[in-house]
Amino acid sequence: MKKKIQPGKSHPKMMTAYHPYRGKRHLLRSLILTLLLLGILCFGVLEVIVLAGGRDTMFGAPKVMIVLGAKVESWGPSVLLRDRLDEALDYLEDHPDLTVVVSGGQGSNEPMTEARAMRDYLVEHGAAEDRILLEERSHNTWQNLKFSYALLREQGYEEQMDSVLVVSNGFHLARVRLLFPRVWENGTLSTLAAPSSHLGGAVYSYLREPAALIKSFVVDR
Repeated sequence: MKKKIQPGKSHPKMMTAYHPYRGKRHLLRSLILTLLLLGILCFGVLEVIVLAGGRDTMFGAPKVMIVLGAKVESWGPSVLLRDRLDEALDYLEDHPDLTVVVSGGQGSNEPMTEARAMRDYLVEHGAAEDRILLEERSHNTWQNLKFSYALLREQGYEEQMDSVLVVSNGFHLARVRLLFPRVWENGTLSTLAAPSSHLGGAVYSYLREPAALIKSFVVDR
């Protein structure tokens, strides 16, 4: 005769039943959580590097200034690009004889090259046009530095290339410091950190910069 199971009591076999997928699901959840935490940690470390890099550094007396390009709107340089240009103009007031390279090509949604828009803005605000060189081929930071280096050599500025001042928004400068030694032979890098007046653009840029830093570290060489 079979034993009846009393209400409220579990059958012995039910207590030891094996569910093969339960352990796998728990392992998968643990793995996903671990990867998520590692991603957050990695992002945090990179963001600290980006924030720490957004500072002025000056070594000696730079002989060449490179202003890095950013978006050009239909009405002229974007707010973030104007921030860079205004920072450059402030420095040029005390160093008017500095050779300036404005670096940036033309995107599909831009009315002209970034370099040309930058040159026009600088000249309109008092910079000497004959001291400005246009680098109009680049479409990213790696190309900004690489093509500016090539332009200066082609134009016969080798003697001035040992001391370079790069101007960009603060969020951009950690990546500039990473890439500069890969391009410049025996050059000293100084930086000017422009403010980021456009809040939306600044937030977006600081959020995307860690990924851009990884990309540059791995790919741009």
